[in-house]
Amino acid sequence: MQQWLEQSSWLGHTALSWGVALALALLAYGLVYGLAVVLGRHLARLARAYPQGPLLNIAAAVVKATRGWVLLLLSLAIALRVLHLPDDAHAALGHLIYVLVGVQLALWIARLLVRSLEHLAEREGAQRNPVMLGIVKWSTQLVVWVVLLLAVLSNAGINVNAFIASLGIGGVAVALAAQSVLGDLLASISIGLDKPFEVGEYIAFDAVEGTVSHVGIKSTRLRSLSGEEIAIGNAALLGKLVRNYTRMQERRVAYRLSIAIDTPRSKAERIVEEVRQRIVAEPKVRFDRGHLIGFGDASLDYEFVWYVLTPQFVQHRDTQQHITLAILALVEQLQVRLVTPTRVLHASDDGTAL
Repeated sequence: MQQWLEQSSWLGHTALSWGVALALALLAYGLVYGLAVVLGRHLARLARAYPQGPLLNIAAAVVKATRGWVLLLLSLAIALRVLHLPDDAHAALGHLIYVLVGVQLALWIARLLVRSLEHLAEREGAQRNPVMLGIVKWSTQLVVWVVLLLAVLSNAGINVNAFIASLGIGGVAVALAAQSVLGDLLASISIGLDKPFEVGEYIAFDAVEGTVSHVGIKSTRLRSLSGEEIAIGNAALLGKLVRNYTRMQERRVAYRLSIAIDTPRSKAERIVEEVRQRIVAEPKVRFDRGHLIGFGDASLDYEFVWYVLTPQFVQHRDTQQHITLAILALVEQLQVRLVTPTRVLHASDDGTAL
């Protein structure tokens, strides 16, 4: 076995040399990755012990961005490059090392920037805007990876200036072909800046209503009352009349009541005051006005207006039910007749409706 290890050769190196290089690569990988794991856990414990120090939390997040597969490939590439392989393989390994180091640096830098932005958004007193935060985080990571791509291309001997110029020309063509996508992207920025609604708020547009569950780069998603998820493009959503029920402070109710037109005047006058008293007696209700507004086809028509001092829909319905039952009791007490719109069809002798 020892003789085979020392005498067998591949690419100018014995099997023993290859084995030693592999063992050293695995040892280096184990040491570096193990150190990163231990350091990440230690920083995480310190961050929990001292929550007022955001730098520890950011440092722990950066260390956790270390990728084991990158370190493993990097260790193997460095070990192979030490063996002094042929020039082509040596150059390819050098480029691979450059790419792997760049990928790991990009992961660290992206995590550092993203976590710093999250900290700025979470700090006490800061105005939180998850939509804009998501756009800024996405843009930041895009810039980091584009810079890495340009650096890799430059290291490979590609003329980056010409490449950037071609990207500019191609970018115009892509922009023309992807107008809807860019429109949705700009609309998401508009939503983030203007904030007509935010995640967790209940909105309605057209015949659709639900709770906003996600505002993304391309679309906004709602969770309807029946449970399904509804998605709509941001540009299309901004073009609609959106009602935000979550930001409603109170509900206005205009209540119509009609009684028989032959009701005595004394009872007709009394109804206004009696109904007002019953509305005022309801909790979390502000009475606005109540009037006999005129004559219907066969009725005396009243209108009562009040405000429910809470945006909760259930409270609004409960209040309206209590007032309706109280009015029914009043109608029975005064012995007057309610009038509802009806349609009467008269038929001729041959059965034709008149």
